[in-house]
Amino acid sequence: MKKDYHLALLHFVHMLINTDNRIDDREMELILKIKKEEQIDDASFLEFSRSIAQLNRQDIFNRGLNLLNNCTEEEKLCAFVYLFQLAEADTSISMKETRLLLHALKATNVDFNDVDISASLVAGGTKHIVKLPRN
Repeated sequence: MKKDYHLALLHFVHMLINTDNRIDDREMELILKIKKEEQIDDASFLEFSRSIAQLNRQDIFNRGLNLLNNCTEEEKLCAFVYLFQLAEADTSISMKETRLLLHALKATNVDFNDVDISASLVAGGTKHIVKLPRN
């Protein structure tokens, strides 16, 4: 499943950084951090780049969504933590970024509160993503 997770993450990172048609230095730093932390090798990155070369935004989103839905709940949460960090990296979250993230959350049945709590834990030094039980 790790390959699906890596490719899903790359699809959504690509979508997110291209919503405002510019890549900020802070966004680029975070992209490199994600690639390193998640051990995404150059071959996977190249495969991803080639696979989306001729696709439109909707096809990239749908492919990323399908890949993310093949992932575990923990992988989904982890992906969204990265995506929200990336959205915040340039100090402002645009409406397009917000819509993209909310639509992806809804389509993957991931609760924003779970992402928020997990992001807080990661920011506080805890590396584990926590899946909260539903009441």
